[in-house]
Amino acid sequence: MGSCRNSHLLDATGSEYQMSTAKITPTASVLSLTIKNLGFGLRLPSYTILPNNFKQRNGCSQRRLCVMAKSSALNPLEVCAKASVTIPNKLGDCPFCQRVLLTMEEKHLPYDLKLVDLGNKPEWFLKINAEGKVPVVKLDENWVADSDVITQSLEEKYPDPPLKTPAEKASIGSKIFSTFIGFLKSKDSADGTEQALLNELSSINDHIKENGPFINGKEISAADLSLGPKLYHVEIALGHYKNWAVPDSLPYVKSYMQSVFSRDSFVKTRALKEDVVAGWRPKVMG
Repeated sequence: MGSCRNSHLLDATGSEYQMSTAKITPTASVLSLTIKNLGFGLRLPSYTILPNNFKQRNGCSQRRLCVMAKSSALNPLEVCAKASVTIPNKLGDCPFCQRVLLTMEEKHLPYDLKLVDLGNKPEWFLKINAEGKVPVVKLDENWVADSDVITQSLEEKYPDPPLKTPAEKASIGSKIFSTFIGFLKSKDSADGTEQALLNELSSINDHIKENGPFINGKEISAADLSLGPKLYHVEIALGHYKNWAVPDSLPYVKSYMQSVFSRDSFVKTRALKEDVVAGWRPKVMG
């Protein structure tokens, strides 16, 4: 699965619809404010933002000139992602959305982020994606859904820097989400769901011990950008609902999580802890 809809990750409250848009590039500061017509009868604020190291990478003598150069060099990609259910105009708790945004951040791609209230999906959003799932990205004038498809398309279209994980390592941690959900929903401490999660974490621990600090070695890759957001949900949701944490017997998993969670790209695209807790509440309580 590579998308979020109004289910275990999403609110089902039908709260007032909110959407914001921001043209974003990694670790940046706001430079100018414009009004952008979305083409759906709405006019919303849009922020043109550039990376802190753009000046050095592009030889600009002034910050303003850097803005103009970057804007003309590469138009922001349009991205629809889940909105926060706890604070207006904040990114929501979908790990698949974060995976896509992490990919764009690590590839230094500017993007125009549209936050969608999935409990009250607007008509314009359903027109571009009838299934109502996020993330959705506009590539070559086509709206593309599913994080697997989106991230592969981004790798093909923007190969530098490369993020592709070798096939023999790409499946590391692939069972983490299903085992996490099983344990989170469990009401029976002896049903084996905790052990299934620990087995998957142990497999990741062994791999990082031999190959780390990341799945593909010294450099972060696509597999980390997929696994990291899921481990973030594991940490917050299980900590809140089960008072559970990754055991000290898995030190390489813990160091791996710290390495991924502390990256600027991750800090910038992570959900609020309150949203992660709220997003999983229906699964736990239901």
